[in-house]
Amino acid sequence: MTTLTDKASASDVGAVFDDAQLQQYERDGYVVARGLFSNQEVVGLRDHYMRLRESGTYPGDSAGVPIGNPDADPLKRYPRMIHMHRWDETSRRWLVDPRLGAAMRQLLGEAPYAVQTMLYFKPAGARGQAMHQDQFYLNVQPGTCMAAWMALDPCDAENGCMQVVPGTQNLPVLCTERANTLDSFTDTTVPIPPGKQIVRVEMEPGDVFFFNGSLIHGSRSNVSKDRFRRSLIGHYIAAEAEKVAKYYHPVLRMDGTEVDLGISERGGPCGMWVDEDGQPVLEMVERAGRPAGPTTE
Repeated sequence: MTTLTDKASASDVGAVFDDAQLQQYERDGYVVARGLFSNQEVVGLRDHYMRLRESGTYPGDSAGVPIGNPDADPLKRYPRMIHMHRWDETSRRWLVDPRLGAAMRQLLGEAPYAVQTMLYFKPAGARGQAMHQDQFYLNVQPGTCMAAWMALDPCDAENGCMQVVPGTQNLPVLCTERANTLDSFTDTTVPIPPGKQIVRVEMEPGDVFFFNGSLIHGSRSNVSKDRFRRSLIGHYIAAEAEKVAKYYHPVLRMDGTEVDLGISERGGPCGMWVDEDGQPVLEMVERAGRPAGPTTE
């Protein structure tokens, strides 16, 4: 298997998904590449980020919205890391790994641009994140973004695995509502469209979960007694994009070189749900603006 240190390109990597998986992505807005990274690679990455976390603080570290007793919040000890690829070579290599590039070329029809890395530690007792859409934060124009979410631990219902609402990938950006910050480290959420169901995405270390940036997703709290749910995440945009929010610049090609894109403006009207005939079902109120930076899985 290709390793993080190999100089391979996406064209050197075989097909990641079969026809059935590609059809699932088109239908549901997500698909999981099982075992895309080896156990040895996962152990190395997990140890690497634990060493970084224990050795200091970094730009963008965040424990989320404060709760009543901050000292009791496990996220204070293990805050989320962000944009590690800007200062950590291991993160940069992973972000543009040929296997991720090959997978997204199948899903998008072309190589993506890379814009963000994140590392969530989610220790026992940590809050999850309320249901949301990544495109709310990235504001890609035209098109949307895509996430590659890699499990560094087994992810299940107990330790707060990812949850999605299949079939919501074609929705516009929906207006947010206030989230319960006792369960979510962010304070905003989006309502679930009528008739749609939340589905768990259980994963093993080395699995990578690819999903459309408009897909509604989130996670519950880690209610285990002593288990982490660590995950390494990359955010990408389709090469057809002309703009992305300023927070995500500089934008990288999958060979690691920079590409010059425009900056999309914040704010604007939210979307609405429509029926099969295109008639509005539920229109949301216009939001005042978007947050300055993302706290999104």
